[in-house]
Amino acid sequence: MSMRATNAAPDDWDRHWTENATTNALNPAQVYRRDVIFRLLALRDAPAPVRLLDLGCGSGELDMHVVRERADAEILGLDMSATGIEIARSKVPGGHFRQQDFSRPLDVPGFDHWATHGVCTEVLEHLDDPTSMLANVRPLLAPRCKLVITVPAGPMSAFDRHVGHRRHFTPRRLRGVIEDAGFSVVDLRGAGFPFFNLYRLAVVARGEKLVEDASSGDEARLPLAARAAIRAFGLLFKLSTDRTTLGWQLVAVASPR
Repeated sequence: MSMRATNAAPDDWDRHWTENATTNALNPAQVYRRDVIFRLLALRDAPAPVRLLDLGCGSGELDMHVVRERADAEILGLDMSATGIEIARSKVPGGHFRQQDFSRPLDVPGFDHWATHGVCTEVLEHLDDPTSMLANVRPLLAPRCKLVITVPAGPMSAFDRHVGHRRHFTPRRLRGVIEDAGFSVVDLRGAGFPFFNLYRLAVVARGEKLVEDASSGDEARLPLAARAAIRAFGLLFKLSTDRTTLGWQLVAVASPR
């Protein structure tokens, strides 16, 4: 077992991205979320300019796929981790990436009312005050910016606690956070039923062993059962619906009021 992984502090994102960036990119839940986000943002057909603000960009995996989808897209990625930002810059050399502590007001000069599109995926559950974070973001958004937010619902796993989840959300709680931050909720759904829920139960059942798996560094070092599960859920997620209230992947579309 990786002692570095088990001893990592929940908010030590430099260590988490050093250990988990490769396996995070393989995570079928990440791929599923990205597909849902892309459908909601409709970047391929959006009029130019396309300026995407990625809040909690991590290692830039989503942004790399955005520029593959839309070559003229401009990217601004913010993250708490210097390591994540370094990896993101290597994946998207033309993007703007800045280290940002989301517990404090944003400090991103030159980007006022800049973003035509925004993404905040799997970030709010890590924050003590998600409402303030979203409120602080508003000056970066153009008036008609479409912001897609994803957060987990359902039970919390050992890995969730390992990476610092404060809470999982219900649709009502997520709506309250978004509206209290000064946004209108255009759409809110519980995506992924039934197979995302089944995946989450498998993650919970895996317990502390998933922490070890995630820090293995590459797919070849994962246990055979973990590799089989990645492939199986990758296929099953294609059969899940994102038009439901039952899924444990909450997805909201918001716009600044």
